[in-house]
Amino acid sequence: MKNLKNLKYWLFDLDNTLYSGHTKVFDQVDKKMTEYISKKLNLSPQEAKKIQKNYFQEYNTTLSGMIKNHKIDAHEFLEFVHDVDLNFLKENKALGEQLSKINGKKIIFTNGSRAHANNVTKRIGIKNLFDGIFDIVDSDFIPKPSKEPYKKIVEKFKIEPHYCIFIEDIARNLKPAYELGMKTAWIINDEPWAAEYSEANFINYKVDNLTNFLKEINK
Repeated sequence: MKNLKNLKYWLFDLDNTLYSGHTKVFDQVDKKMTEYISKKLNLSPQEAKKIQKNYFQEYNTTLSGMIKNHKIDAHEFLEFVHDVDLNFLKENKALGEQLSKINGKKIIFTNGSRAHANNVTKRIGIKNLFDGIFDIVDSDFIPKPSKEPYKKIVEKFKIEPHYCIFIEDIARNLKPAYELGMKTAWIINDEPWAAEYSEANFINYKVDNLTNFLKEINK
């Protein structure tokens, strides 16, 4: 952990990373995507679900598949799917305390929207602890783990990759960060699509609790 004290840049994924996947916030987003596809393409929920999952596998986000194949309004999609109930997300004072002790820039790097990131971090009580958000709009709707958004976030925030760590729950999304020279930390979870590649050499740290991980670094 000592070599993490010299970091100047901290990139955090949002969903299932800054809050626990057990809260099932993303399950709501998932259902809203199915509903959107069902309405937009006039399909049954079952058919819509198949398309949603196929696009996620093929294009890394459902949104990318919908843009490429159906020319949808991406902003309309993002607004619809992120209109979810966050009332059961609780303020996380312990996480806030550790985030505030970290030296360096802290940036959210998400395949979701800026509005969703703001809503979530506000609920958890950590909204004011970040220096920036880089969302799917900033990346021109090209999602992680395509290399383009990683290059763009480095450029936008003038990040020195060798002094940066990226913390994320989907293992494959850490590969481009590692290849750029960043340290990587995977949030341990049992979602098959998120845990795939979790044994790969591009993962430097495995984290079962983000607050405790930061506490160890801040010691």
